[in-house]
Amino acid sequence: MTSITPLDHARRRHPTSQTLSTARFAHPSEALFATLLDRYGHEWLYEPYEFPLAWNAEGQPVRGFRPDFYLPTLGLFIELTVLEQRLVTKKNQKIRQFRTLYPELHLVVVYQRDYAELLERHHLGTLQDLAA
Repeated sequence: MTSITPLDHARRRHPTSQTLSTARFAHPSEALFATLLDRYGHEWLYEPYEFPLAWNAEGQPVRGFRPDFYLPTLGLFIELTVLEQRLVTKKNQKIRQFRTLYPELHLVVVYQRDYAELLERHHLGTLQDLAA
């Protein structure tokens, strides 16, 4: 095991903390999830932080992970993964790397099957409806 250097600590800092005043969601599933969070009274921020996952030789981030939602009152990050299971491998690698580098942070991953059940439970349609 190697010791942690000051550069390691600097790399772990959140490089961005810009909140978006008007969220522009990358996918309709995120907008619908935000509606659910609102319905249950959860304060949320959309993609407010990007966490470096890899750095070049000069210590500059070259790969990052930006969870979809942050719930500040719960200290919880949420990542939606509504891709087909065969396409999730790359995202799962980032999630594992995030959890290794930032073990003190709490991340919940909502996979396609779980999201579909959530939509059904709340009578909000299906994932196919979002794609249409």
